[in-house]
Amino acid sequence: MKQVIVVTGASSGFGRLAAEALARAGHTVYATMRATEGRNASTVAQMREFARTCPADLRTAEMDVSSQPSVDNAIARVVREAGHIDVIVHNAGHMAFGPAEAFTPEQFAQLYDTNVVGTQHVNRAVVPHMRAEKKGLVLWVSSSSSAGGTPPYLAPYFAAKAAMDAIAVQYARELSPWGIETSIVVPGAFTSGTNHFAHAGRPQDQGVLGQYEKGPCAGLGERIQQAFAAIVPPDADASLVAHAIVDAVDAPMGRRPFRVHVDPAQDGADVGFAVLDRLRAEMLHRVGMSDLLRPRTW
Repeated sequence: MKQVIVVTGASSGFGRLAAEALARAGHTVYATMRATEGRNASTVAQMREFARTCPADLRTAEMDVSSQPSVDNAIARVVREAGHIDVIVHNAGHMAFGPAEAFTPEQFAQLYDTNVVGTQHVNRAVVPHMRAEKKGLVLWVSSSSSAGGTPPYLAPYFAAKAAMDAIAVQYARELSPWGIETSIVVPGAFTSGTNHFAHAGRPQDQGVLGQYEKGPCAGLGERIQQAFAAIVPPDADASLVAHAIVDAVDAPMGRRPFRVHVDPAQDGADVGFAVLDRLRAEMLHRVGMSDLLRPRTW
């Protein structure tokens, strides 16, 4: 069934792959991103050409998830043009790489703002429409780092993604009585098909960074990136994440998976999350709230 879908952070990586895959699957997709008339103007043109030649109903929209007015304007446009929103895909995010001590508190806050607070800006604009319809899907692109093996030098990013995942679980329980489903797609490390390391933020405190690079941690950053590349199979394709998102969207209402893992490197997140999600579900059973584990059918 054709659905109206909004994808955040769709200029590159998982977001762009998912937006194009969803449009190819027959949905109306709004690929949102910042700077549609600036640095992402070429991406907008490429997506327009994709939609023409495919053919597919892929549209682009200006959206800065860190700005509530920007989000509100984008969502208002979608509702005005399409009449409703069936699915929101929370993908927008940013990575930062380097020793934790060398990041300023303001950088930690900025990463949290992009990866976590941004989802709240979007939910406050989208969820009221879904509650009015008493149906919808909120899909979160999480990270295997939240429950799997985690190398150092990614503390700000890992902390933000763990917070986002925790919020996603809470939203799932609060939205289920309204008939709104939740799916969490958990990608592992992909060293190709995304721009995570290439576009990752760097520590601002160059003095502390220099001490790490000249001290006993000298060369650790390079070792980490080489280790990532070594454990990821050479044929690991980031489009697998997009396919998992399409499958979740296309699954029947009430039968969508709560959590899906896409991790060629198998860092253990599937085991870690299985335990965490089971503990959370068992607690709801114990207190007589197991009805919150599945969306209500109206």
